[in-house]
Amino acid sequence: MAEAEATAAAAAAAAAAVLPVAVFGCRPRVAGGVCFLEERVVLHAAGAGCLRLHIDHKWHNFIPGTKKSRGVQALAVSPDRRFLALSEAAGERPVLTVYELSAERARRRKALAAEEQPARQAVSLAFSPDSQLLAAATAPPEGHLACWLWEKQQLVATVRIPAAGDGPCQVSFNPQDSTQVCITGNGYFKLFKYSEGYLKQMNLQRGEPENYLCHAWLSAEEVICGTDTGKLSLFETGDLHWEKSLEYRKPPRKQKGTTEEYESGAAFEDTSLQQHSLPKISAVAAYSKGFACSPSPGVVLLFEKTSEEEAYEERQEVWLPQDLFSTDPKKSSRQDITWICFSPSEEVMVVSTNKNQLYMFTMFSNKLIREKISYFSYMNFPLHSNSITGLDMCTWKPILATCSLDRSVRIWNYKKNTLELCKEYQEEAHTVSLHPTGFFCLVGFSDKLRFISLLYEDMHVFKEFAVKKCRECSFSNGGHLFAIVNGNVIQIYSGITFENVTNLKGHTGMVPAIKWSSDDTKLVSCDTHGAVYKWNLLTGQKESECVLKTCIYSSISLTYDAKIIFAVGSDQTLKEISESSIKHEVPARDVVYTTVAVSRSGCLVFVGTSLGTIRAMKYPLTQKKNVSEYQAHAGAVTKMTVTSDDQFLLTASEDGCVFIWRVHDKEPGEVKEEQKLECAEEVLIMRSDIDEKTQAILDLQNCVRDLQTESEYELRLKDIYCEEKIKSLEENFTQEIDFLKTKHQILQEEKEKQKLQHEVQLSELIEKQAKENLTVVRNSQWKMRNTRSFR
Repeated sequence: MAEAEATAAAAAAAAAAVLPVAVFGCRPRVAGGVCFLEERVVLHAAGAGCLRLHIDHKWHNFIPGTKKSRGVQALAVSPDRRFLALSEAAGERPVLTVYELSAERARRRKALAAEEQPARQAVSLAFSPDSQLLAAATAPPEGHLACWLWEKQQLVATVRIPAAGDGPCQVSFNPQDSTQVCITGNGYFKLFKYSEGYLKQMNLQRGEPENYLCHAWLSAEEVICGTDTGKLSLFETGDLHWEKSLEYRKPPRKQKGTTEEYESGAAFEDTSLQQHSLPKISAVAAYSKGFACSPSPGVVLLFEKTSEEEAYEERQEVWLPQDLFSTDPKKSSRQDITWICFSPSEEVMVVSTNKNQLYMFTMFSNKLIREKISYFSYMNFPLHSNSITGLDMCTWKPILATCSLDRSVRIWNYKKNTLELCKEYQEEAHTVSLHPTGFFCLVGFSDKLRFISLLYEDMHVFKEFAVKKCRECSFSNGGHLFAIVNGNVIQIYSGITFENVTNLKGHTGMVPAIKWSSDDTKLVSCDTHGAVYKWNLLTGQKESECVLKTCIYSSISLTYDAKIIFAVGSDQTLKEISESSIKHEVPARDVVYTTVAVSRSGCLVFVGTSLGTIRAMKYPLTQKKNVSEYQAHAGAVTKMTVTSDDQFLLTASEDGCVFIWRVHDKEPGEVKEEQKLECAEEVLIMRSDIDEKTQAILDLQNCVRDLQTESEYELRLKDIYCEEKIKSLEENFTQEIDFLKTKHQILQEEKEKQKLQHEVQLSELIEKQAKENLTVVRNSQWKMRNTRSFR
């Protein structure tokens, strides 16, 4: 056992290692597809797994799916946010896996499987309030509800759920009762009680069956459901208690950042598109004050009630914002909202759409209180909504360019995990190449090839070439030349004068890939007829060739010294070509290699597969243990490249996701790079933009001066007014003081007079009293003498 562990450790050490550090993409139509793990940490389905990301700090943590995963179909997070359950399509049978979430990583805890489980993937998952049970609902028409005691990997109960037809179904637990389960779908609303290994139905459905698309628990007794006809149904203890039919909502005619001319035209177009549309409750979620639901594309309604006796009333409309990067900004309002969730504090609401986008809305803001209609904002930035057809990086800046069948071109910063530029065009984009400086790019559209300047806030078409459906183009490493594929001819142009320097003719099939040598004197190419050519650009002739007519090549790569070519194609092998012959082949076995890239050092070779996995190999390609496979994309890998410093691997796929991988492989005794290339901070800007901004600055400065002059004048007027007011008040107060002083003096004199009078009166009274006392004493003495004499 110890020897086996040592051997495995040695093999792991010998194999190349890459780690996903960022993912730009979102998987649509996943039940429970987005949820909060913390107040600012969101988890959502992406590629062939899930992504944890911090909204503010922008860090990413990818949780890969199981081997051969085709992508997550449903996910659920336990109420204590410690566990994550994933339902995946992988191989013949469905895969149900539970992960334990920690701050650093997610650890796979249990894989659930049972012979009696139906061989259909789970389309909805839910944890019980105590996190011990896991409920899984499989897709109709052979729908089943299964309950797992997942810690013991034990299927404790299952019941068949017949459906009236196809459509989504959803399962959830009573938030206060771990034995009560609710499941809804096409034609049914059922409550089950789990007891002693059985699921017993608690309610009897009455009335016409409805196609319930979603539901949410509002309390221990109340469940709100949404139907495909726009009806909200509130069930209390299994019985229908309240119903409300919602109308189809049209986008507001006026949105922030738009013009009146545009609004009128777009409104007419939307009216023609939506006049026959019907409402449909596509998502619903509960929060402490009520619930949120989406009755129409692009909008979420917030319902609340002020008291227990009142019914729920609509309080707020929240619309998806217009996509200012798009040629049709109102297009974003036609996205279906597929899932709604709230942060633990209920301050933030996040929604996902059927176009791979994520939006957020701050709930309790002043704007919410003041306005009836509010708008979402992108959670981070707009993402690709279709297959990515082109990817490239540059030398001067940590940026990469992508183009997609969604007709957009995007510039990403793979160190800051941000989107720097985005623009949508009228035609589909099939290939992109970045100039080594990062200031320009080539993009092949269905109608033309365009040389585009990457400006500070925009992309400006500098020159167009009449090359239709260009599927491959590439700047040379020095940037002074670029190659474009026109049919089966490779045309070399000057990057300075845009002259056609030379044409490389010889291919008989379509050319899907070309690569420059490090000194730009050679170019290698492959075609769909099995030919791999190395061209000498000094002579314009083929220097070597290797033809294998049974293989349809899709991608090639070239080592730094231009001696070895790596090629992949339809024959499921990675070929090492040197000196016009195939020196070595690495079979792919059960998949097709779709793209290949080699590191600048030549020590590492990376290949992408038709299943979306990434395989990393060490050179020389001799030992099986030197191959590491990583779950990444949910579709075939379309493009792949390694940064010039060998630190990052960049991959793109048909699933619309871009993965940034950090390369951790270091050879023993490898000499560190003598000097790292500093990233350029310069940006391009149009002179007209500078003039416009300069004029705006001058206008603002003039406005500031006018305001200052006006303010100074107003201050002077106020000073004069205040001085006059103070002077008037001083005069009034002085007169009043003098008057009061005079009055005080008069009162003082009167007081003195009264005092003298009182003193005279007092002395007279004292004298009078003394005389009266003397008289009384004398009379008393006389009476006493008379009384004695009488005796």
